[in-house]
Amino acid sequence: MSASETRQQIVETADRLFYERGFEATSFADIAKQVGLSRGNFYYHFKTKDEILGAVIAQRRANTIALLEGWESDAASPAGRILSFVHMLIANRTRIMAHGCPVGTLCNELAKLDHAAGGQAAALFSVFREWLARQFAALGHAADADALALHLLMRSQGVAALATAFRDESFIRREVADMECWLKAQCRATSGRSGRSRRSA
Repeated sequence: MSASETRQQIVETADRLFYERGFEATSFADIAKQVGLSRGNFYYHFKTKDEILGAVIAQRRANTIALLEGWESDAASPAGRILSFVHMLIANRTRIMAHGCPVGTLCNELAKLDHAAGGQAAALFSVFREWLARQFAALGHAADADALALHLLMRSQGVAALATAFRDESFIRREVADMECWLKAQCRATSGRSGRSRRSA
């Protein structure tokens, strides 16, 4: 295995352990053991756990951007793209019920630790926020696109938090269905404005 492949394996393993166990509860030794490296070989790639955290956040950002680009390609309409975001709760329900939202749990832990990387982790939410705002603007909600994006982010985080607490898959499905209805209402609102504009022209 090349050095770059080994480094990538370390980052992927750390990402999983930080999510499942928490950043503070995961040690160098935990990561090295799972990757199968001696401490000396491990330190060749990363000198501190904070360096690994930075690499994990960078990878999560790259993965998030790739995910959003995939949704852009797969769905022709902004409403369809927003639905892809909403349906992420269903697709990841097992992991969410077990460990919560990967972004939310990391942000909460780093905030409690007053960790310097807290802002970098929170910026992952900004990637979703800005992308959702663009979709709502394309849907016809340019004036309140950011507010709608924040509302949907807030709603999804609330669902993830309660899903972890109650381990109730039916709750997730009910909330996703409700968000689908909410999105349809946003679509009808823009359609109604378009219709009134055409009649008054």
